[in-house]
Amino acid sequence: MKTPAARPAVKVGLSQAGAVATALLLATLVWLPLLHLLFRPQLDQFYAERGLPSKARAIAAHQLALCSNTAARAGEIATMRRSNAEWDFMGRTYLVLALANMGLRQPEDKKAYLLIMDQLIEETIRLEQSHGVYYFLMDYAKAGIFRAQPQRSLFQDGEIAVMLAARRLLEEKPSYQPLLTRRVATLVAQMRQSPVLCGESYPDECWMFCNVLALDALRMADALDGTDHAPLLRDWVALARRKLVDPTTGLLVASFTFEGQPTQGPEGSSIWMVAHGLQIVDPAFAADQYQRSKRDLARRVLGFGYAREWPVSWRGQPDVDSGPVIPLLDISAGSSGLALVGASAFRDRDYLSALLTSLTYGGFPILRHGQLRYAAGNQVGDAVLLYAMVLGPLWAEVEKRGARQP
Repeated sequence: MKTPAARPAVKVGLSQAGAVATALLLATLVWLPLLHLLFRPQLDQFYAERGLPSKARAIAAHQLALCSNTAARAGEIATMRRSNAEWDFMGRTYLVLALANMGLRQPEDKKAYLLIMDQLIEETIRLEQSHGVYYFLMDYAKAGIFRAQPQRSLFQDGEIAVMLAARRLLEEKPSYQPLLTRRVATLVAQMRQSPVLCGESYPDECWMFCNVLALDALRMADALDGTDHAPLLRDWVALARRKLVDPTTGLLVASFTFEGQPTQGPEGSSIWMVAHGLQIVDPAFAADQYQRSKRDLARRVLGFGYAREWPVSWRGQPDVDSGPVIPLLDISAGSSGLALVGASAFRDRDYLSALLTSLTYGGFPILRHGQLRYAAGNQVGDAVLLYAMVLGPLWAEVEKRGARQP
């Protein structure tokens, strides 16, 4: 039997619950916009015009320790290769590029960096020679035939050439000169067979990321050895502007056929590095691509910065490069990580700070004994972060050694 007091008691309980819910809602509305302040790092820990920022030193310490620990490195590589053999390869490239920049920033530490660079370069070439062209490629590469002959992957040749050139720009090594010359000749031969001057990374599959790094290798070789690939670079840019740009966004597409037919539209996991790579090829085009990327892909929510994988006008499918894409906000780990490279390269301190805030919040940094890694990523992810923190001097060295032809 209900008592007369029961109904008022329920009302009082509901009223109290409503008051608590309202208070929680108001508190959330107050503190949520301030949450990013708890994770926003001091920018000078990650970014510096000169010298090495403290976080870069800590990430480098972990990367160098990994290189000297055979068992730990083998385990890390095996884990990456189970997901994507390309990560094993690109982790080497980004670390060599980072070390070249670090050596130019801190010449007193150059000797230690050169030893690691040589270890990585020579091991990479040895693996390529012993296992063949498919070792650093995903398995589907074996299902087709490369259009350009002989069968080569521009992805592999381009990044090995960039590593060789970066090492020589930090300090000359005579035995690497003929190796670079041969790689450059291979790149040029591959690219000239295509109607759009682009080489294949996979059979009948050209990737913009790989082709721009190949252009960087040619530019670096010119600075080192006095060769002149300026006409090829100029023709490449002209063709890319006409045939390889998405008409809606003006961004370079991510992938296309040997004949130049786009197969993927613009992608964040490609375009940020593409814009940076173009800085030593065509600075105006590079700046244009960065600004367009920022307009269509850069986002921030409540002070946290991130990057979309695709512009609103085009939707692709998540893959190993993009990583999982979080719905609604369309947050891409791959695009957001490489956006750090873009923001640093173009000295976009505001966007860089917002991206680093998200990294500090969601990257799960682990700092032990002066060594920093991010639990949310892997070796290649940390190498990309390190490169983003130290890039600049290597491209400046290229510009200093050889004037770009008009």
